Amino acid sequence: MDTITQLSRLGLFDARVPRYTSYPTAPHFGPGIGAEDMRGWIGALPEGSEISLYLHVPFCRRLCWFCACRTQGTATGEPVAAYVETLKAEIALMAAHLPKGVTLSRLHWGGGTPTMMNADQIRDLAQAVFAAVPLGENAEFSVEIDPNEVDDARLDALADMGMTRASIGVQDFDPEIQKVIGRDQSYDITRWAADAIRTRGIGSLNADILFGLPHQSKQKMADSVQKLLSLSPDRVALYGYAHVPWMARRQSMIPSDSLPRPEERLELFEIARKLFLWDGYAEIGIDHFARPEDGLAVAQKVGRLRRNFQGYTDDTATALIGLGASAISRLPQGFAQNAPATSAYTGKIRAGSFATAKSHVFRGDDLMRGRIIEALMCDFRVDTAEIVGEYGVDAQDLFALFRDVSAAFPGMVTVSETGLSIPEIGRPLTRLIARAFDAYDLSKAGHSSAI
Repeated sequence: MDTITQLSRLGLFDARVPRYTSYPTAPHFGPGIGAEDMRGWIGALPEGSEISLYLHVPFCRRLCWFCACRTQGTATGEPVAAYVETLKAEIALMAAHLPKGVTLSRLHWGGGTPTMMNADQIRDLAQAVFAAVPLGENAEFSVEIDPNEVDDARLDALADMGMTRASIGVQDFDPEIQKVIGRDQSYDITRWAADAIRTRGIGSLNADILFGLPHQSKQKMADSVQKLLSLSPDRVALYGYAHVPWMARRQSMIPSDSLPRPEERLELFEIARKLFLWDGYAEIGIDHFARPEDGLAVAQKVGRLRRNFQGYTDDTATALIGLGASAISRLPQGFAQNAPATSAYTGKIRAGSFATAKSHVFRGDDLMRGRIIEALMCDFRVDTAEIVGEYGVDAQDLFALFRDVSAAFPGMVTVSETGLSIPEIGRPLTRLIARAFDAYDLSKAGHSSAI
């Protein structure tokens, strides 16, 4: 039996599964905690600890049809200016409850399009953050940048404020594909942005590229990857396009009959993967690539690779606080998500309250299962000694769980005295194997294709 047939029989080309940037995943969040609980969670952080901070800017000049993020279009700067003031109020609210001596290990601005802010707003917001929570030693400050929505003044402001990493969304360079997905972004303007970022001494450049887009062929995939490689990004995220028009209505603009079949998606992924490997990148988890000297590659070598809502990370902070509409926080007690609608979020913050709308309090074996899933997604293996030592589970119960998963994926999972691992042949199935450790009902959530 060839590999494709084996993968097909095990459900790779039919299943829809979570991306597992959290456990449990966001569809399982509910009305568990409120603003007062959020105050307590933040106040319970240890004095002098490091945290990560994510700021969500949900505005775009134009809405790309492929995108399923929480965003809204605006042709003017007024909504952005008002939103920045609300973010500053939320930063002050957070700061009022943070224990003494807390510093930042990571600061990330995402969206939407953070570079919708003008240069003065960028400086103003960054200064508000650093006044509330200063950067710690070896901290990183990353920003998502749209090459169509940035200029010298805004890049100067980001550099002046200490940005250390820039992330550019490429998706695909083919003009036909860009037209169908509503994302016009030429190679030349992307090249200009990459060069302008590096000219300002920004030490690291990330890029996102998609496979599984409409009209995407093997030749087009190879051409786009080779153009991306000419920009020499330090990290690349090779994401599978998630066609979920029932969740993101703008995706109904994309004709579903133009999308590659699941088997073709795997071929597109493999073409891109081989090109990155041939160019000297290290393979990170299921869909990232990094230069050998990059922090992700180093973290993977020493077992410090982790996964959160931004994907793979080398950040070891135990708390991530999300600010802005729809932003999600992960604290030792659980997850908390702000109101997704900008109006509802703004109303709560301006009334002096946290905007917590959904949450999940860790219970039962959540933390153990979450760590098993994270280990599979990061390292393709689970260490029995770590799980037993950290979570107090009985080793025999853990092995019984491993054996059940191994039986469900014959030949694709290896169980030994030291733990469970996924050999290379089974790695396309990683998300399905991770799902086997998920104790929550996934039938009601509209997740994306497994490949």
